[in-house]
Amino acid sequence: MSMMKRALWQGLAAGAAGTVAMTAGEKVEQRITGRPNSHVPGRVLARLLPVSERPGRQRQAVNLAMHLSQGALVGVVRSLMANAGMRGAVASAMFAVVRLSNDQILENATGVGAPPATWPRQELVVDLLHKAVYAFATGAVADMLAARNGPGPGQRHAAVLPGRHSDVGPVPSETTAGRLNRGSR
Repeated sequence: MSMMKRALWQGLAAGAAGTVAMTAGEKVEQRITGRPNSHVPGRVLARLLPVSERPGRQRQAVNLAMHLSQGALVGVVRSLMANAGMRGAVASAMFAVVRLSNDQILENATGVGAPPATWPRQELVVDLLHKAVYAFATGAVADMLAARNGPGPGQRHAAVLPGRHSDVGPVPSETTAGRLNRGSR
């Protein structure tokens, strides 16, 4: 199976797991702070699809559909990272920016949200914390699934000589490595 096919199914699974972890954290935080549920995901989906919008009382099913599908789909990016060899905490931190960017692009493009720089600081901190939980949980699952296939190309390259060096060529691709192992015909 190609890296892209593996990354697709692994990313959907990792993203769904990250969404569940983030949602559980949100529910705990909401119990402590008294913050109400956000209807932003449902309103974004309503504007992206021909679904009637209900400001302040978006149907829970529409909200949940957007929340889960967005988390699962964005998880594919983290899985691509893991399969390429970008694993661990640094990769998950990089991915947190991708997740935040995805949210903000959709929310701002649909007019449902405003740029984070305009948010009250407490609201921004809460959102950043929840997205970090998502990113690191998604990363842990993506890394675990990718590791079953051994090191990624980036890790194989780093094993030759860590860092970026113009005098070190790329490692053989999966296709080339397979031909080399079978003998060129």
